[in-house]
Amino acid sequence: MADVKKYPERDFSKVRGLTGISDNQITEHLKLYAGYVKRTNTLTEKLFGICSEGKASGADPVYAELTRRMGFEYNGMVLHEYYFGNMKGGAQAEPPAGGKLKKALEASFGGKYDTWLSDFRAVATMPGVGWVITYQDPSTGWLSNHWVTLHNDGNPAGYTPILVMDGWEHAFMRDYQATERAKYVDAFFKSIDWEACEKRLK
Repeated sequence: MADVKKYPERDFSKVRGLTGISDNQITEHLKLYAGYVKRTNTLTEKLFGICSEGKASGADPVYAELTRRMGFEYNGMVLHEYYFGNMKGGAQAEPPAGGKLKKALEASFGGKYDTWLSDFRAVATMPGVGWVITYQDPSTGWLSNHWVTLHNDGNPAGYTPILVMDGWEHAFMRDYQATERAKYVDAFFKSIDWEACEKRLK
């Protein structure tokens, strides 16, 4: 059987010294991310093997479940990469005035950055487990905030993630209580790498 390409575990050692999110929390969270990478690679290899042997069948419950699970594990891996990729220590409170990202947020939310911010925070404090993501519509360039349940339910097809926040309790439970997500959201906004987010704009 031909070699199956493996997804690498990315290095996020720069994500340290955040305000309100401890290094201990990040270290534990990165272990969880590593698990998604490992399981994605395992599933990729298993599914490739089944296909290579000509045994892929929608009627096979094992094949069907592995295929469905792949979406969960893969999205879990990628969304964590976006999340850690848009965080850094010593971050600014908001994107630079006059910058491409600030202008895009303002243009998409009635000319006011604070309108986008209020909407993002509202989505971020909804009950549930999942992700809060500011996406860009590739056809219009507009930005909008979305809640993604688990990792794979609610992703708008074809949209580009610009700012990604992990809303699962595992993202903050070493620093805050389960009922204190709002405090975690405050800490997250003190740790956003706005430059990284701006580079994601199309």
